[in-house]
Amino acid sequence: MSAINAVVDLSFEGEIAVVTVDSPPVNALSADVRDGLDGAFKAVSADAKAIVLICAGRTFIAGADISEFGKAPRGASLPAVQDAMENAAVPVIAAVHGTALGGGLEVALCAHYRVGDAKAKFGLPEVKLGLLPGAGGTQRLPRIVGAKKALEMVTSGTPMGAKPALAAGLIDEIADGDLRGAAIAFARKVVAEGRPLKKVRDDSSKLGGDAASLAPMFADFRAANARAFKGFEAPEANIKCIEAAVALPFEEGMKVERAEFLKLMGGLQSAAQRHVFFAERAAAKIDGLPADATPLPVAKVGVIGAGTMGGGISMNFLSVGIPVTIVETKQEALDRGVAVIRKNYENSAKKGRFSMDEVEARMGRLSTSLDLADLADCDLIIEAVFENMAIKKEIFGKLDALAKPGAILASNTSYLNVDEIAASTARPESVVGMHFFSPANVMRLLEVVRGARTSPRVLATAMAVGKNIGKIGVVSGVCHGFIGNRMLGARQAEANKLILEGARPADVDRVLTDFGFPMGPFQMSDLAGLDIGWSAETSKGETVRDRLCEAGLRGQKNGKGFYDYDEARNRTPSPVAEQIINDYAAEKGINRRDIDDQEILERCLYPMVNEGAKILDEGMAQRASDIDIVWINGYGWPVYRGGPMFWAEHDAGRENIAAALERMGFEVSQRLKTGW
Repeated sequence: MSAINAVVDLSFEGEIAVVTVDSPPVNALSADVRDGLDGAFKAVSADAKAIVLICAGRTFIAGADISEFGKAPRGASLPAVQDAMENAAVPVIAAVHGTALGGGLEVALCAHYRVGDAKAKFGLPEVKLGLLPGAGGTQRLPRIVGAKKALEMVTSGTPMGAKPALAAGLIDEIADGDLRGAAIAFARKVVAEGRPLKKVRDDSSKLGGDAASLAPMFADFRAANARAFKGFEAPEANIKCIEAAVALPFEEGMKVERAEFLKLMGGLQSAAQRHVFFAERAAAKIDGLPADATPLPVAKVGVIGAGTMGGGISMNFLSVGIPVTIVETKQEALDRGVAVIRKNYENSAKKGRFSMDEVEARMGRLSTSLDLADLADCDLIIEAVFENMAIKKEIFGKLDALAKPGAILASNTSYLNVDEIAASTARPESVVGMHFFSPANVMRLLEVVRGARTSPRVLATAMAVGKNIGKIGVVSGVCHGFIGNRMLGARQAEANKLILEGARPADVDRVLTDFGFPMGPFQMSDLAGLDIGWSAETSKGETVRDRLCEAGLRGQKNGKGFYDYDEARNRTPSPVAEQIINDYAAEKGINRRDIDDQEILERCLYPMVNEGAKILDEGMAQRASDIDIVWINGYGWPVYRGGPMFWAEHDAGRENIAAALERMGFEVSQRLKTGW
């Protein structure tokens, strides 16, 4: 074996040359890897009958080295490496294990043959970074799997497993056992049989038709995905490139791919989506955490409350194999909660996500009780009851007396003071906030609230637990509403003022959905229920919400709210709600006026950004990008806008926002003026 450079080796198995990439952790296509591959293919002697390209470690080339994005190019170019493979005088076989994603798959597509192990995955996920495959992926992939399958892959970014890849023709063989040995044996078979040097680029037979015959397929695909692709630039650019693969010769199609790639690469959407990619990883890092703050073991979980939140929280743990005990105060509430969990799992099984046996396995991990004492052996206990401080303090006082030493006591509170809750125990170091978002079994965000006395190991455990159950954890300090709901409160306050001053609820919702949110604030209020936290006995008509509820408008639950809903939940603006709003405004002496879309957008979003800056001022969030992750994963901020803090910095302009807020009379955060 001879080292080409620090990350690429060349060795021989008889007449078969083996090029091995070993660049941990994922063999990304860095300048060193590209240089090594370029050198290896040039160094292969004329005596070699075939070349096997394989990777050490846990994966094949997993993709581009995105840390190089935006930097001056260095080293061998990726096209040069691909040309060396594709134009090699002997067969090149790519041996794939782990993942061949993005640039990794584009490299593999330049081999003449591909062998994968049984667990290998193949995909072009660039669309998730607001990009498209820029090294021939959009031109070679449809030539090997067909235009329709290529469309699905490049616009979703979803990888394909080994068996579907074999069926689609993407790979030529699935290795049985040792991949290296199987790839070498396959190479010898190719040589012995005198198989041709198959260049994917030269074979258009699998495209599925020509431009004219495939035009309806492209039109249908766009129509079927219009809602999912709305607002995003990258899916349409990917579609255009697949169309080019069908309509144009390879080299002409490559020019289209290059032009579309450069357009996306220089655009704000891709910058935003790349920001989100790195921000998710940064959120997992806990500032100031001692090196010895290792997570505690969590083998059994207790959940207090079997309602919507408690049931959803429980499902997260049951789904990853962790036993859960749910405690309720009444048997009927317990039975209802368990029935909902079972129904959710059965619905997933009906959709083919897993088997009915798996449903029973998950339900088999669930225990129920009406007695808090049955949580005594739990490693983590999560309280998920009403947002009432007195009730929560009472529960935590009881848990303090019965939970085993070292057990973590967590509250799912979305607003309340975690330090006050912790003070009701003699073990405040064991108390932490774990704010799940509804539906808790679906939403990815978990706000982990660090109390003043929460121990480092408890904090580390809460974050590790979140990762284990598939959540994106973000650390927050203790303040009313933490990160997300505190900023939401700023937006909701302005939205409520806007409808009194002259904007219709439907106008406010439309402006925010046009911006990219899945729903506006008044749609959200209707969905949640206008009567959450409202009491008919104590209501005195002091707010618009009070008067709506008093008039029987409760939201989607009874088909009447800010909107009227038909049986299919289609909505139309409610004239009753609008009259109540108008009457309230008149009573308060508010002069109504026409309010344009730009004012609606600014008044809803600018105060949010200002609140985010204040959260940073106070140290309630570790970094601005954490705030972006909260809003993207918990509140539907459009990912292609990068989150509220990214948007403020790179699109709206911090200085513009600060000046506008001062004109509106807000106290403006200094950090908003100077930067995060």
